[in-house]
Amino acid sequence: MGRFRITGAGAWIVALMVALSGASTAAAQERSADLRLEGELTRRNHETYVELPFAVPPGTGRLTVVFRHDGADDRTTIDLGLRDPQRLRGWSGGARDRFTVAETDATPAYLPGPLPAGTWNLILGVPNLRPDVTTAYVAEIWLDPAEATPSALSDAPLAQGPAWWRGDLHVHSGHSDGTCRSRGGARIPCPIFRIVETAAERGLDFIALTEHNAASQAQGLRELQPYFDDILLIPGRELTTFQGHANLLGLSAPLEFRLGAPGAADLDMVLDRAASLGATVSINHPRMPSGEACMGCGWQAQTDWSKVHAIEVLNGGAMAAFGGRAESPLSGIGFWESLLDEGHRLTAIGGSDSHDPDRPVGEPGALGRPATVIHAASLSQPDLMAGLRAGRVFIDLGHPGLKRLELEATAGGRTARMGDELNAASGALISFRVKVEGAPGARIQVVESGGARELLPAQPGDQIDQTFTRRSDGQRRWLRIDLRDAHGGLLALGNPIYLNWDDAP
Repeated sequence: MGRFRITGAGAWIVALMVALSGASTAAAQERSADLRLEGELTRRNHETYVELPFAVPPGTGRLTVVFRHDGADDRTTIDLGLRDPQRLRGWSGGARDRFTVAETDATPAYLPGPLPAGTWNLILGVPNLRPDVTTAYVAEIWLDPAEATPSALSDAPLAQGPAWWRGDLHVHSGHSDGTCRSRGGARIPCPIFRIVETAAERGLDFIALTEHNAASQAQGLRELQPYFDDILLIPGRELTTFQGHANLLGLSAPLEFRLGAPGAADLDMVLDRAASLGATVSINHPRMPSGEACMGCGWQAQTDWSKVHAIEVLNGGAMAAFGGRAESPLSGIGFWESLLDEGHRLTAIGGSDSHDPDRPVGEPGALGRPATVIHAASLSQPDLMAGLRAGRVFIDLGHPGLKRLELEATAGGRTARMGDELNAASGALISFRVKVEGAPGARIQVVESGGARELLPAQPGDQIDQTFTRRSDGQRRWLRIDLRDAHGGLLALGNPIYLNWDDAP
């Protein structure tokens, strides 16, 4: 058998990892490994299996392994597998040097499911190790509790920013009630790959699969992410209750949803649990009626708004119900603006609520319409969610050429962007600047707290660079911009800059 030991980081391990690893897992970027199994293999291990035991403590929710060895130049081949205390959890052979196992998802070749406490074994198969060769190896293992921030499906950003990234944050597949046509034309529960394929064809940079209370889609997303390396796949959940629906973005772990059931959670407990799992919380279609056509769709729950990050103010299904109109009785815009007036900082987002990727792209509710556009440092789940929470977001209702919608405010030598706060003493002049690219013929509408609206003079061309001013009254206010077409129809909706917001609740 090979010699191995569990240790902290030795100097040779550091050197080996630096020399052999051109990339690291997301977990490795966040913190050092919890365990390191290091050792050597020799010719006597040729065509044998070596098992390396390690302890998994109670409460572990995700296990990640990264394996390296220094025998590649000598044609050493080492296969990988994993065994938990009861069964074989997977065998990837020589195809991978890293893998993840969690309750709801796992790297292909490994089985998702609960992680029982006890002694696990990393299995090394050695199909080839030459005579007179000694191969050093190191296995690093991360053990994340169930309450830890969920692991993104991609170890590294798919693209570097900063940039405006376009996507859809409310999408369903056959893992809940999404359907599409089979190759033979039958209506079937839609497989995940059809949704992702369509999103990529429509030029989206990211999508979130948000099934009704289901977590089963996480495994399919994990399998597809390496192939679709130009579109970020975000796990999510549509918390679907009798009192309302909410998207929990970035969540793959199981979560209790049965509000009001005996022994089940209340809303505060659910949102606290979602926060502990790192989820971004958005209230969905809050003004939809609740009834037989859509059970529990309107938001009626008593809510601690400090536990919510966003409001889905524009929903594709609601728009479709009113012939494509964004500003209808089902719009969540007024609901959101009332919360802003009360002092709650909440980001406005949109979502197609797509249930069929075959729906034509020009129709509301089609995948990507409306789109949520987020300014983020990179195309990665952590950066996108950070940009969303910061309010660096606009909603595009169906103008795929719209590349940016930006708002800046300057007062007293300080500048704020969309989502920021800016303090300005009473009487101070605040200068605002709007930049729009890719929306020819659009006009800027200024929207302010309390319901004030102003339509700015039209500018020709598809690039707008427009300024206006306001005199501060020293009170807490918010101000944002929308894009309107020549007939006054809403093209895009922007998030606010918050003025004198220091005393916000």
